[in-house]
Amino acid sequence: VSMLQHMARTQRNKATAHHLGLLKARLAKLRRELITPKGGSGGAAGEGFDVAKTGDARIGFVGFPSVGKSTLLSNLAGVYSEVAAYEFTTLTTVPGVIRYKGAKIQLLDLPGIIEGAKDGKGRGRQVIAVARTCNLILIVLDVLKPLGHKKLIEHELEGFGIRLNKQPPNIGFKKKDKGGINFTATCAQTELDADTVKSILAEYKIHNADITLRSDSTADDLIDVVEGNRVYIPCIYVLNKIDQISIEELDIIYKVPHCVPISAHHRWNFDDLLEKMWDYLQLVRIYTKPKGQLPDYTSPVVLPDGRTSVEDFCLKIHKNLIKELKYALVWGASVKHNPQKVGKDHVMDDEDVIQLVKK
Repeated sequence: VSMLQHMARTQRNKATAHHLGLLKARLAKLRRELITPKGGSGGAAGEGFDVAKTGDARIGFVGFPSVGKSTLLSNLAGVYSEVAAYEFTTLTTVPGVIRYKGAKIQLLDLPGIIEGAKDGKGRGRQVIAVARTCNLILIVLDVLKPLGHKKLIEHELEGFGIRLNKQPPNIGFKKKDKGGINFTATCAQTELDADTVKSILAEYKIHNADITLRSDSTADDLIDVVEGNRVYIPCIYVLNKIDQISIEELDIIYKVPHCVPISAHHRWNFDDLLEKMWDYLQLVRIYTKPKGQLPDYTSPVVLPDGRTSVEDFCLKIHKNLIKELKYALVWGASVKHNPQKVGKDHVMDDEDVIQLVKK
């Protein structure tokens, strides 16, 4: 704690910004041990918190006890769910799977993240590992006391190296064998200068590297890049129990970014929530068409945005499929002609139809 107190006591000016940067780097190094569990003796067998990754995307639910997480989960999963009989009941989370727009989405309750999991207590660590693999995190808040909770949860997740609704910092970082620290900034920097950058890197025992700052960056941004184990996950704040507030208050909440007001108990506004979840997941649906038949619009192959080439599509179905591919015929928004002959590098858009032609 002393280090945090130390940081709080330090006032801001040029010399202390430098000093703060150093302290932040030290803190980050200490926290790293939490994120990457040390090798050697694993936990006792059978107490893992590993959830089989099924479906096309995974959404983690985080929230304090009694904000209605479980109600929300069971109601969401109850309305849209495909019930699966799980053989292994030793799991600490039973994932719900919902079908939405043809995609299978796995919903996970991430318990106990809040109660000091960051310090590696309890099941914390395994939960963190699962949280880091989610494609989207829903933070469930009680609409009557949202802000305190929100701050705490965000702080916890940040501590695990999870960055919410952020883009990776625009910093080029390349280690070298010799040549010292080569520092360039393509725009004005308010917080970092060459000396601060050098001292933060020195803290990591890095004395030769190229650093390029392409946007106004903070010491935290630089540390994130050097640590390199950060995950950037979109996040939606779900404000539950809206049956307890007035319409005027509801109007205000609607203006808050990344927020969806709902009532888990009354199942109000679930469609808004699902729609927003879909937006944030950025999934791309590809429909398959067997030769001489109509496309199958019921079960699309779902790919994450940014990995939607014909090759990615083939790999998703079977790893050997790409070897047999001669070319593909694609209908939809990504092509000029319908159908169009394309190779494995062609990138497809949402709801395209594809027919594979094998050698």
